[in-house]
Amino acid sequence: MHDEFLCHVTAYGMCDGRRIGVPLGTYRAPTLALALWWLRDRASWIAERLDPLPGTTGIPASALVPVPDGVPDVPALLRAWCADVTRQETVAERLAEGRLVRIAAGDDTTEYELLAESVDALRMQRTLPALALPMA
Repeated sequence: MHDEFLCHVTAYGMCDGRRIGVPLGTYRAPTLALALWWLRDRASWIAERLDPLPGTTGIPASALVPVPDGVPDVPALLRAWCADVTRQETVAERLAEGRLVRIAAGDDTTEYELLAESVDALRMQRTLPALALPMA
């Protein structure tokens, strides 16, 4: 079982013809449960800012506009991921195995990426090339 997890959230968009990433947060989770909690919390945080729930105060009326038909509903996708127990269990299993987990949702302008990986797995990957060098 891996004990520590490094989690990142990044938004990607195009600027001057180049794909640019904007970090939205990083967390070093001391447990698997906290890594999953943080990923769900950040997904909810993004969804709430893109599509505030009814009754949210302090948002000017002209600030919110509907998206055109055919554009993926990123907030709905993120909220659905947060609520899906089966997908949460799959993420937990992969992280526990030491595998990198990537959750991404995007619309016509921006992709939101949530990443998590085991700190132990990262350490092992860094030492493997050094262990595989020939002695001659």
